[in-house]
Amino acid sequence: MRWRRVLKVTSLCIALLVLLWLGGLAWFVRSSLTIAVDHTTPTDAIVVLTGGRLRLETALNLLGAGRAQKLFISGVNPRVDRIALLRVAGRTDDGDSDRIDIGHEAENTLGNARETAEWMQRQGYRSLRLVTSWYHMQRSLLEFERAMPDATVIAEPVFAAHTDPQSWSEWWDVAMLTVGEYNKFLATLVRPPLALFWRQDALASHAAHIAEAATISAADRRQ
Repeated sequence: MRWRRVLKVTSLCIALLVLLWLGGLAWFVRSSLTIAVDHTTPTDAIVVLTGGRLRLETALNLLGAGRAQKLFISGVNPRVDRIALLRVAGRTDDGDSDRIDIGHEAENTLGNARETAEWMQRQGYRSLRLVTSWYHMQRSLLEFERAMPDATVIAEPVFAAHTDPQSWSEWWDVAMLTVGEYNKFLATLVRPPLALFWRQDALASHAAHIAEAATISAADRRQ
């Protein structure tokens, strides 16, 4: 009978976790799709994260509209320069290329935030418009606000239409992409407390080793 109670409690815990996960997913999708965009507040810079459709084009449009002084493109392939990026976006050098900086160091969203923070510090900027895909925005905002707690970050989500919105495969791809991004967001959310726990555990273990060594040394001296 005991194993049945254990099984029942375990099943209830798993069901609760699934419900919490689904509720969080619903919040994540809704909040990502309804992010309020501030079109009026001026910013020092526009920052775009590479890797999604229409991100670069959106950032270039914002720069051309005078929404900021400069554009920073984070996470660019080391073999690609500004001219190649403009060509990919279907643009020519219309005089704005000297207002575009690119970063080659970032390999993920955390890297984007750190790379941008360093660039913002060099430029002396305190505010930016963050351009990335809508499903990627929540995690990006979290990383950027941690990397630049004193900076103003305004979201500019990109909603890229798919070629065949009626295709089930297209909807499935979007759903899987969103679920994957939600799981990454959760991992990003819990990363600091987990890192703190591991650090405290490591410090406690180190202190225990020192105490043990001191005890052994004292015992040796008594002999």
